[in-house]
Amino acid sequence: MEVLIMAGQLILGLSILVGLHEWGHMAAAKMFGMRVEKYFIGFPPKIFSFQKGETEYGIGAIPLGGFVKISGMIDESMDTDAMSKEPQPWEFRSKPAWQRLIVMLGGIIVNVVVGIFIFIVIAYNEGDRFLSSAEVNKYGIVAGELAQEIGLKTGDKIVKVNGKPFANFSDVVSSEVFLGSNSSYTVNRDGKEIEIDIPNNFIEKLSDPEEKGNFIRPLEPFRIGELVPGLPAEKSGLKTGDKVVSINGTPIRFFHEMQAELQKLKGKSATLVVQRGNEQKTIPMSITDEGTIGIMSESLLNYTTVDYTLGQAIAIGTQDAFGVVYNNIKGFGKIFRGEVSASKALSGPIGIARMFGGIWDWARFWQLTGLLSMVLAFMNALPIPALDGGHAVILSYEIVSGRKPSDKFLENAQKVGMVLLLGLMAFAIFNDVWKAVF
Repeated sequence: MEVLIMAGQLILGLSILVGLHEWGHMAAAKMFGMRVEKYFIGFPPKIFSFQKGETEYGIGAIPLGGFVKISGMIDESMDTDAMSKEPQPWEFRSKPAWQRLIVMLGGIIVNVVVGIFIFIVIAYNEGDRFLSSAEVNKYGIVAGELAQEIGLKTGDKIVKVNGKPFANFSDVVSSEVFLGSNSSYTVNRDGKEIEIDIPNNFIEKLSDPEEKGNFIRPLEPFRIGELVPGLPAEKSGLKTGDKVVSINGTPIRFFHEMQAELQKLKGKSATLVVQRGNEQKTIPMSITDEGTIGIMSESLLNYTTVDYTLGQAIAIGTQDAFGVVYNNIKGFGKIFRGEVSASKALSGPIGIARMFGGIWDWARFWQLTGLLSMVLAFMNALPIPALDGGHAVILSYEIVSGRKPSDKFLENAQKVGMVLLLGLMAFAIFNDVWKAVF
């Protein structure tokens, strides 16, 4: 079921973004009087289509893209027969270069606008909820295996990031830290300050969603939050608001301590002592084979909540949207410098689906859809033949030089671009499968 939910979110998100991207091309083309023959979400074979005016609108069976067929334009269809005829007034090739450039940039512009809009709405509706550095450092951090690899320990208090104090715990695990070079933490350990260097290729290990949660998190005192119906916690009489004092005599103060103790007791029985109001209760219960009892924890740390005005949301949402592009540029920089391998950094459809997760969470869905909209704009802007950016470079050359490249050159450039893109897609899919299996 989780696989179907992942796939459903991926298909819906990509269909929205690709549909809007191709609509951007179509709207610009129609604005300048160009004939749009086809507008499809998904690639052939065709599932459904209808004709309206000069344009056939349809849905393809392969939901990982889409296309617009504009008369007189050399594209992935490679319709060279049509290109051998005399140009017609309604064709792409008959229009001025500046109009053709706007058509090619139409999809990128729409994706940028959509991405910014999504991030603005998220900022306005949700505001921000975070842990301050002072609140985290009441108790320090839980250091997972990856954190321990670089020298962090549970109980460390991070006081500086890259030599500077921080206000928000999210700054500790931000892209500035992992996509930058020579990053470091300054930690307070037993009253002494220690520098912890972060390897430049550390982002490779954090690229796997399962590993990312194995880095650091705050040490959190907790109480029982929501109970999952039908699982041991509810069946045994545990209640929302209870505080776990011990499990089989082992004292419990922080949530990670309870998790660790339950993992030792998979499939066994345990005795929990909980604080309920002014009295302690002893509750026997069974532990699932996964080492869980069916609760949601409620942190007793004090989170700071900030609501944004519309003006603030516009500024913050725009900044967050373009931050995605900036992070992609920095990520490619790490690949080109050899600090990160492409196989670790790049993800295809399977990797993206795993980012959505196996639970349908609309807040997460729109967050990732906004991110993908900006990534789609960035990737399409790359100066690779067959991508919008490649067409834009050629058209910019034509505008500056006044000389239009030959149709033969454009055909060959399109072929080279298609080979590169198909190779990249094959690599991404194979890489996803390899990481999932091995």
